[in-house]
Amino acid sequence: MAFTANFEKFRFNADVAQAFAGKSVLITGSGKDGGIGQALALAAAANGAAAVGVHFHSSYRDGFDLVAAIRKQGVAAFALQADVTNTRELWASRSYVIEQMGNKGPDIVICNSGLTEKGYRFGRALPEIEGESRAERRTRVRQEFIENLAESSLVMNTKIDGFVAMTHLWAGEALYHKQALQLIYISSMQALEPGAAVPGYVVANWAVLKLPEVLKVNLGKASDLVSAASLMLPFIRTGMTEEYVDNQKVFGRWQPRMLEPVEAAHSVSQLLVRPASELNLGNFKLGVGGTAEAVKLTWSRVNIKVSEEAVTW
Repeated sequence: MAFTANFEKFRFNADVAQAFAGKSVLITGSGKDGGIGQALALAAAANGAAAVGVHFHSSYRDGFDLVAAIRKQGVAAFALQADVTNTRELWASRSYVIEQMGNKGPDIVICNSGLTEKGYRFGRALPEIEGESRAERRTRVRQEFIENLAESSLVMNTKIDGFVAMTHLWAGEALYHKQALQLIYISSMQALEPGAAVPGYVVANWAVLKLPEVLKVNLGKASDLVSAASLMLPFIRTGMTEEYVDNQKVFGRWQPRMLEPVEAAHSVSQLLVRPASELNLGNFKLGVGGTAEAVKLTWSRVNIKVSEEAVTW
């Protein structure tokens, strides 16, 4: 079991703390030690949240340690194990979450579950191996093809299916009980600026950007009760990115260094201080400027516009 974060670092100033003060918060994919989800759970817990739901699928040891650490600070917290792509598991968790939050649904749901890919060049053939027979090459290429696409499928299912399922579940509960709900979708800046070798990751994060608009259209007149926004985060040091921390070829063209999880959590908290109505339907990108020694973090609202152009043929 592991919990290595410094809880005190997540106590932000009074203005930023208002993002979570008095609210019940459910964060998917928040069990893994050192992850973005854990940092967001700690930010909520350290800044006045009434209850914090720590969701995980397989990272149960880290997840239970996080819950224990939050409870030690006198904050109500609970663990939730579920596969976000399994709709039956999510439905079964509904009454448990409501009970743990004092017989009411969450005020904020942060959809953060996600995976990355070990990497492969999408659409490119594998290089030749000297001395390899044609039969061996066909077998090797077939195996790589199957494994690569299976990995991409899992990445896309976790992000897209998981976010859609969580939205459907908790937006429905909010409308039924006439309780305001804010949905926050964690995406990546690579949705707009694709990196090589991670096609499933890029596609999944691009899809996330359309969820707020899709939700509004489907809620119709009831959309005033549920708000949603997508956040595009930069490279952050986690267990999934640790091996690239010193590799400028991976992230160097985007930012001077990787952010620490607490820095990302602080920036997200700063954004969530804004009224939910102001963030609703927005796609917000966290930019990293400055130098490695003194990074400068800024939020920008990204407007994705579709234009049509008549064809001449």
